[in-house]
Amino acid sequence: MFVQMRSIVVEKGYADQVVERFSKESPVDGMEGLIDRTVMVNRQGKENEEVLVMIRWESEEAWKNWEKSDVHIQGHREKRGQPKPEYVIGTTVKMYHVKFAKTGKSGQTVS
Repeated sequence: MFVQMRSIVVEKGYADQVVERFSKESPVDGMEGLIDRTVMVNRQGKENEEVLVMIRWESEEAWKNWEKSDVHIQGHREKRGQPKPEYVIGTTVKMYHVKFAKTGKSGQTVS
């Protein structure tokens, strides 16, 4: 399994706008090898909030296929030159190879 983690730090009160953007139906949802997308919020900061987007793939190859796909590239072309929203303080993206995972008894999906 391969996981992309995107941390988006925003000014206090703006996390819900980011959650809405990353929770919408997206072309990535139909991509072969996608396991799931999870959007989480940390509101514990005094001056900012963090939205964490976790996208899990069956493999690094599946993720690379998404990155090279026409629909992904076109989406970035359309946004080229557009400024980020003023309430976004910063974004970091990290990639991980999962070495161990165990499913719990409930196996629940949360939305």
